[in-house]
Amino acid sequence: MPFQKVQTEKLSLAVVRQIELLILRGILRPGERLPPERDLAERMGVSRPSLREAISDLQAQGLLTAKAGSGVYVAEVLGSAFAPALIRLFSSHDEAVFDYLSFRRDMEGLAAERAARMGSDSDLSVVQAIYDKMESAHARNATEEEAQLDAQFHMAIIEASHNVVMLHMMRSMFDLLRQGVFYNRQIMFQQRTTRDAILDQHRAINSALQERDPKGARQAVEQHLSFVERCMADQQKAIKNEKIAQQRLEHETGGN
Repeated sequence: MPFQKVQTEKLSLAVVRQIELLILRGILRPGERLPPERDLAERMGVSRPSLREAISDLQAQGLLTAKAGSGVYVAEVLGSAFAPALIRLFSSHDEAVFDYLSFRRDMEGLAAERAARMGSDSDLSVVQAIYDKMESAHARNATEEEAQLDAQFHMAIIEASHNVVMLHMMRSMFDLLRQGVFYNRQIMFQQRTTRDAILDQHRAINSALQERDPKGARQAVEQHLSFVERCMADQQKAIKNEKIAQQRLEHETGGN
C-alpha cells in the first residue's frame, strides 16, 4: 500500500520554509538584518535551538550570512545575476544603456499592467506613499532624494505585480543602476523642465494604477521610459558635440 505514517514536521524546517518564502517574495531584502535571536524566536514561537538549526540550514543554502558581532543578514545574492566581466562590458558600451532601457520598458510595462489588475489595495497604497514622497522631494528641490524615490517607485510597482521571478530579476537590474553601471539617474534631474516632466509621468503612472487601469498603466510606463531614452540619447549627442566644439576652439586659438 502507498501509505506512510504521518510525521510531524520539525520546527526548524517550518522556520526555514517561512524565511525562504519571505526572501522569495521580496519581503526580506538582500542586506537586511534579521531581529536578534531571542526576539526572532519569540516572534516565530519556536525555541532558540530550533531557530539556530534553521539559521544554520539557511546559511548553508547561501540565503543568510552571519557577520561577527553584528548579527544575521539576508545574503547579498543580487550580484550573482551578472558576471563581473559582463558588468564591465555593460559599463563601457553605450548601446547597453539603450538595451537596458528597452528591457525595462517591456518588463515594467508588463509589471504595471499586472499591478493594476492583480495588486492588492495595500500594494497600491505603497506606490501612492512613495509617489507622495516624490512630490515632496520635488517641491524641496531634493534631487538626490527624488532620484532614489524614483527607483523605489518603480520597484514598488514590480513588487505589486506579484511575480517573484520578475521581482528578483529586476532588483538585480536596479542594483546595477544604483551602482551607475548603465547611467547616472542624477543626470535626469539636472534641468528643471526635465524634472517636471518626469514627475508628471510618474503622476500619470500612479493615477492609472490607483484607478486600476491596466492598459493605461502600461502605456504610462512605456511613455515614461521612452522619454528617458530620448533624454539619454540627447545627452550623449550633446557630449559628443561638445568634444567636437572643443577641438574646433583649440584649432582656432592655436591650442592656447
